[in-house]
Amino acid sequence: MATSGSVDFNLDMAEITEEAFERCGLEFRTGYDAKTARRSLNLLFAEWANRGLNLWTVEEITQSLAQYSTSSSVATYPLGVITATVGSSTNLLVGRTITGSASGTTAQVISKPSSTTITITIPSGSFTAGETITSAASDESGVSTTISADPSLADVQATVDILEAVVRRSGSDIGISRISRGDYIDTPDKTTQGRPSQFYIDRQITPRISLWPSPENSTDQLIYYRVKRIQDADAGVNNPDIPFRFLPCLTAGLSYYLAIKRSPDRIQFLKAIYDEEFQRAASEDSERTGLRLVPSFSSLSI
Repeated sequence: MATSGSVDFNLDMAEITEEAFERCGLEFRTGYDAKTARRSLNLLFAEWANRGLNLWTVEEITQSLAQYSTSSSVATYPLGVITATVGSSTNLLVGRTITGSASGTTAQVISKPSSTTITITIPSGSFTAGETITSAASDESGVSTTISADPSLADVQATVDILEAVVRRSGSDIGISRISRGDYIDTPDKTTQGRPSQFYIDRQITPRISLWPSPENSTDQLIYYRVKRIQDADAGVNNPDIPFRFLPCLTAGLSYYLAIKRSPDRIQFLKAIYDEEFQRAASEDSERTGLRLVPSFSSLSI
Protein backbone atom coordinates (compact mmCIF):
# COMPACT_ATOMS: atom_id res chain seq x y z
CA MET A 1 0.00 0.00 0.00
CA ALA A 2 1.42 3.34 -1.05
CA THR A 3 1.61 6.18 1.46
CA SER A 4 2.45 9.85 1.01
CA GLY A 5 5.84 9.68 2.69
CA SER A 6 5.37 13.23 3.97
CA VAL A 7 4.81 14.48 7.52
CA ASP A 8 4.68 18.23 6.91
CA PHE A 9 0.93 18.93 6.93
CA ASN A 10 0.13 22.39 8.22
CA LEU A 11 -2.47 25.10 7.76
CA ASP A 12 -1.90 28.79 7.24
CA MET A 13 -4.07 31.43 8.89
CA ALA A 14 -6.32 31.78 5.85
CA GLU A 15 -7.02 28.04 5.72
CA ILE A 16 -7.78 27.89 9.45
CA THR A 17 -10.14 30.85 9.04
CA GLU A 18 -11.89 29.25 6.08
CA GLU A 19 -12.38 25.99 8.01
CA ALA A 20 -13.76 27.89 11.02
CA PHE A 21 -16.26 29.83 8.89
CA GLU A 22 -17.43 26.59 7.27
CA ARG A 23 -18.08 25.07 10.72
CA CYS A 24 -20.21 28.10 11.47
CA GLY A 25 -22.20 27.45 8.28
CA LEU A 26 -20.75 30.56 6.66
CA GLU A 27 -18.50 31.45 3.74
CA PHE A 28 -15.20 33.26 4.19
CA ARG A 29 -15.37 36.08 1.63
CA THR A 30 -14.46 39.63 2.57
CA GLY A 31 -11.53 41.50 3.97
CA TYR A 32 -13.59 42.22 7.07
CA ASP A 33 -14.10 38.47 7.53
CA ALA A 34 -10.32 38.09 7.65
CA LYS A 35 -9.99 41.04 10.04
CA THR A 36 -12.58 39.78 12.53
CA ALA A 37 -11.14 36.26 12.41
CA ARG A 38 -7.61 37.57 12.99
CA ARG A 39 -8.82 39.54 16.00
CA SER A 40 -10.52 36.45 17.41
CA LEU A 41 -7.39 34.35 16.87
CA ASN A 42 -5.27 36.79 18.86
CA LEU A 43 -7.85 36.84 21.67
CA LEU A 44 -7.80 33.04 21.60
CA PHE A 45 -4.01 33.04 22.04
CA ALA A 46 -4.40 35.36 25.03
CA GLU A 47 -6.97 32.97 26.50
CA TRP A 48 -4.52 30.08 26.14
CA ALA A 49 -1.88 32.04 28.05
CA ASN A 50 -4.36 32.38 30.92
CA ARG A 51 -5.25 28.68 30.88
CA GLY A 52 -1.76 27.56 31.80
CA LEU A 53 1.52 26.33 30.39
CA ASN A 54 2.07 25.73 26.67
CA LEU A 55 5.32 23.75 26.47
CA TRP A 56 6.30 24.99 23.02
CA THR A 57 6.40 28.56 24.34
CA VAL A 58 9.03 27.76 27.01
CA GLU A 59 12.47 29.19 26.23
CA GLU A 60 15.78 29.04 28.08
CA ILE A 61 17.42 32.43 28.64
CA THR A 62 20.99 33.09 29.78
CA GLN A 63 21.36 36.46 31.47
CA SER A 64 24.77 37.91 32.29
CA LEU A 65 24.94 39.40 35.78
CA ALA A 66 26.67 42.70 36.37
CA GLN A 67 28.76 44.15 39.19
CA TYR A 68 30.82 47.30 38.92
CA SER A 69 32.34 47.40 42.39
CA THR A 70 31.78 46.09 45.89
CA SER A 71 29.35 48.97 46.38
CA SER A 72 27.60 48.90 43.00
CA SER A 73 25.92 46.04 41.15
CA VAL A 74 22.78 45.47 39.08
CA ALA A 75 20.06 43.76 41.13
CA THR A 76 17.07 44.10 38.75
CA TYR A 77 17.05 42.76 35.17
CA PRO A 78 14.54 42.66 32.30
CA LEU A 79 12.91 39.27 31.65
CA GLY A 80 14.37 39.14 28.17
CA VAL A 81 17.01 41.08 26.30
CA ILE A 82 17.12 44.82 25.57
CA THR A 83 19.87 45.60 23.08
CA ALA A 84 21.01 49.13 22.29
CA THR A 85 23.16 50.03 19.29
CA VAL A 86 25.79 52.61 20.22
CA GLY A 87 28.65 54.42 18.52
CA SER A 88 31.17 52.49 20.61
CA SER A 89 30.80 50.31 23.67
CA THR A 90 34.53 50.22 24.41
CA ASN A 91 34.64 52.77 27.22
CA LEU A 92 31.24 52.00 28.74
CA LEU A 93 31.53 49.96 31.93
CA VAL A 94 29.32 47.03 32.93
CA GLY A 95 27.17 47.79 35.97
CA ARG A 96 27.24 51.55 35.52
CA THR A 97 24.31 53.88 34.74
CA ILE A 98 24.13 55.68 31.39
CA THR A 99 22.11 58.85 30.84
CA GLY A 100 20.76 60.35 27.62
CA SER A 101 21.92 63.94 27.26
CA ALA A 102 18.73 65.09 25.53
CA SER A 103 16.10 62.77 26.99
CA GLY A 104 17.47 62.37 30.51
CA THR A 105 16.59 58.67 30.25
CA THR A 106 18.73 56.31 32.33
CA ALA A 107 19.58 52.60 32.25
CA GLN A 108 22.33 50.35 33.55
CA VAL A 109 24.76 48.52 31.30
CA ILE A 110 24.47 44.73 31.73
CA SER A 111 26.85 43.45 29.06
CA LYS A 112 28.74 44.45 25.89
CA PRO A 113 28.12 41.77 23.20
CA SER A 114 30.08 43.71 20.59
CA SER A 115 31.98 46.94 19.99
CA THR A 116 28.75 48.67 18.94
CA THR A 117 26.07 46.99 21.09
CA ILE A 118 25.22 46.87 24.77
CA THR A 119 22.45 45.15 26.72
CA ILE A 120 20.75 47.31 29.29
CA THR A 121 18.18 47.28 32.07
CA ILE A 122 14.67 48.59 31.44
CA PRO A 123 15.13 52.31 30.62
CA SER A 124 13.46 54.94 32.80
CA GLY A 125 11.93 56.47 29.65
CA SER A 126 12.64 56.71 25.93
CA PHE A 127 16.06 57.50 24.49
CA THR A 128 16.26 60.02 21.66
CA ALA A 129 17.72 58.62 18.44
CA GLY A 130 21.26 59.86 17.91
CA GLU A 131 21.64 61.49 21.32
CA THR A 132 24.83 61.32 23.36
CA ILE A 133 24.81 58.98 26.33
CA THR A 134 27.20 59.51 29.21
CA SER A 135 28.09 57.81 32.46
CA ALA A 136 26.96 59.63 35.58
CA ALA A 137 29.75 58.18 37.69
CA SER A 138 32.29 60.71 38.94
CA ASP A 139 35.15 58.32 38.18
CA GLU A 140 34.07 58.03 34.55
CA SER A 141 34.03 61.69 33.53
CA GLY A 142 34.28 62.06 29.77
CA VAL A 143 32.97 58.55 29.01
CA SER A 144 30.35 59.08 26.31
CA THR A 145 29.07 57.76 22.99
CA THR A 146 25.87 57.95 20.95
CA ILE A 147 22.80 55.72 20.87
CA SER A 148 21.33 55.11 17.43
CA ALA A 149 17.69 54.59 18.42
CA ASP A 150 15.40 53.92 21.35
CA PRO A 151 15.89 50.19 22.11
CA SER A 152 12.97 47.84 21.55
CA LEU A 153 11.26 46.32 24.59
CA ALA A 154 9.39 43.72 22.50
CA ASP A 155 11.46 40.72 23.62
CA VAL A 156 10.85 41.54 27.29
CA GLN A 157 7.15 42.30 26.82
CA ALA A 158 6.74 38.89 25.15
CA THR A 159 7.50 37.21 28.50
CA VAL A 160 4.45 35.83 30.34
CA ASP A 161 6.22 34.36 33.38
CA ILE A 162 9.22 32.27 34.35
CA LEU A 163 9.16 28.71 35.62
CA GLU A 164 12.55 28.06 37.20
CA ALA A 165 15.87 29.83 37.65
CA VAL A 166 19.43 28.95 38.63
CA VAL A 167 22.64 30.89 39.08
CA ARG A 168 25.58 29.41 37.17
CA ARG A 169 29.09 29.84 38.54
CA SER A 170 32.12 28.14 36.99
CA GLY A 171 29.89 25.60 35.27
CA SER A 172 27.89 24.67 38.39
CA ASP A 173 24.19 25.53 38.69
CA ILE A 174 22.53 26.32 42.01
CA GLY A 175 18.76 26.74 42.16
CA ILE A 176 17.29 29.96 43.52
CA SER A 177 13.85 30.30 45.08
CA ARG A 178 11.01 32.60 44.07
CA ILE A 179 9.65 34.98 46.70
CA SER A 180 6.58 37.20 46.83
CA ARG A 181 6.38 40.95 46.43
CA GLY A 182 5.83 41.29 50.18
CA ASP A 183 8.86 39.18 51.05
CA TYR A 184 11.03 41.17 48.67
CA ILE A 185 9.79 44.49 50.05
CA ASP A 186 10.54 43.26 53.58
CA THR A 187 14.15 42.46 52.66
CA PRO A 188 16.03 45.07 54.72
CA ASP A 189 19.19 45.58 52.66
CA LYS A 190 18.66 45.02 48.96
CA THR A 191 22.20 46.20 48.14
CA THR A 192 23.83 43.30 49.99
CA GLN A 193 26.10 41.48 47.54
CA GLY A 194 26.63 37.74 47.29
CA ARG A 195 25.61 34.77 45.20
CA PRO A 196 21.88 35.33 44.50
CA SER A 197 19.63 32.82 46.27
CA GLN A 198 16.17 34.41 45.82
CA PHE A 199 14.28 36.20 43.07
CA TYR A 200 11.11 38.27 42.78
CA ILE A 201 9.17 38.68 39.52
CA ASP A 202 7.49 42.04 38.93
CA ARG A 203 4.89 41.10 36.31
CA GLN A 204 4.38 44.47 34.67
CA ILE A 205 3.76 45.03 30.95
CA THR A 206 7.56 45.10 30.76
CA PRO A 207 8.35 42.43 33.38
CA ARG A 208 11.54 42.34 35.42
CA ILE A 209 13.34 40.07 37.87
CA SER A 210 15.01 41.27 41.06
CA LEU A 211 17.74 39.18 42.71
CA TRP A 212 18.81 38.96 46.32
CA PRO A 213 21.58 39.18 47.29
CA SER A 214 22.64 41.39 44.37
CA PRO A 215 25.47 39.93 42.23
CA GLU A 216 28.96 39.93 43.71
CA ASN A 217 30.71 39.59 40.33
CA SER A 218 30.17 39.91 36.58
CA THR A 219 31.01 36.30 35.75
CA ASP A 220 27.97 34.57 37.25
CA GLN A 221 25.03 33.94 34.94
CA LEU A 222 21.31 33.77 35.61
CA ILE A 223 19.69 30.89 33.71
CA TYR A 224 15.91 30.78 33.62
CA TYR A 225 13.07 29.21 31.67
CA ARG A 226 10.49 31.73 30.56
CA VAL A 227 7.03 31.29 29.08
CA LYS A 228 6.68 33.47 25.99
CA ARG A 229 3.59 34.82 24.30
CA ILE A 230 2.34 32.97 21.25
CA GLN A 231 3.18 35.04 18.18
CA ASP A 232 0.35 37.13 16.76
CA ALA A 233 -1.94 36.00 13.96
CA ASP A 234 -1.12 38.46 11.18
CA ALA A 235 -1.01 37.78 7.43
CA GLY A 236 -3.21 34.98 6.13
CA VAL A 237 -0.26 33.29 4.42
CA ASN A 238 1.55 32.87 7.76
CA ASN A 239 1.43 29.66 9.74
CA PRO A 240 0.30 29.86 13.37
CA ASP A 241 2.96 29.73 16.09
CA ILE A 242 1.73 26.39 17.43
CA PRO A 243 2.71 22.71 17.03
CA PHE A 244 0.64 20.74 14.53
CA ARG A 245 -1.11 18.80 17.31
CA PHE A 246 -2.86 22.03 18.38
CA LEU A 247 -4.35 22.70 14.92
CA PRO A 248 -7.68 20.96 15.73
CA CYS A 249 -7.93 22.91 19.00
CA LEU A 250 -7.13 26.23 17.31
CA THR A 251 -9.65 25.65 14.53
CA ALA A 252 -12.34 24.59 17.00
CA GLY A 253 -11.62 27.60 19.21
CA LEU A 254 -11.85 30.03 16.31
CA SER A 255 -15.10 28.41 15.18
CA TYR A 256 -16.57 28.95 18.64
CA TYR A 257 -15.37 32.56 18.82
CA LEU A 258 -16.82 33.32 15.37
CA ALA A 259 -20.13 31.64 16.28
CA ILE A 260 -20.54 34.09 19.16
CA LYS A 261 -20.48 36.89 16.59
CA ARG A 262 -21.99 35.29 13.49
CA SER A 263 -23.83 32.02 14.29
CA PRO A 264 -25.48 32.19 17.72
CA ASP A 265 -27.48 29.01 17.03
CA ARG A 266 -24.22 27.02 16.91
CA ILE A 267 -22.50 28.48 19.99
CA GLN A 268 -23.17 25.61 22.40
CA PHE A 269 -22.38 22.93 19.83
CA LEU A 270 -19.07 24.51 18.79
CA LYS A 271 -18.12 25.36 22.39
CA ALA A 272 -18.49 21.70 23.35
CA ILE A 273 -16.20 20.67 20.49
CA TYR A 274 -13.66 23.36 21.47
CA ASP A 275 -13.65 22.32 25.14
CA GLU A 276 -13.06 18.71 24.14
CA GLU A 277 -10.28 19.59 21.70
CA PHE A 278 -8.57 21.86 24.23
CA GLN A 279 -8.68 19.21 26.94
CA ARG A 280 -7.18 16.66 24.56
CA ALA A 281 -4.43 19.03 23.38
CA ALA A 282 -3.59 20.27 26.90
CA SER A 283 -3.38 16.70 28.18
CA GLU A 284 -0.91 15.84 25.42
CA ASP A 285 1.09 19.03 26.02
CA SER A 286 2.64 17.91 29.30
CA GLU A 287 5.95 16.59 30.52
CA ARG A 288 6.15 12.82 30.71
CA THR A 289 8.07 12.21 33.89
CA GLY A 290 7.65 9.43 36.38
CA LEU A 291 6.45 10.05 39.91
CA ARG A 292 9.39 10.12 42.28
CA LEU A 293 8.75 9.85 46.00
CA VAL A 294 11.51 11.03 48.32
CA PRO A 295 11.10 10.06 51.99
CA SER A 296 11.63 12.75 54.61
CA PHE A 297 13.22 11.76 57.90
CA SER A 298 13.10 15.22 59.46
CA SER A 299 9.94 14.45 61.46
CA LEU A 300 11.11 11.07 62.74
CA SER A 301 12.43 10.81 66.26
CA ILE A 302 15.29 8.41 66.91
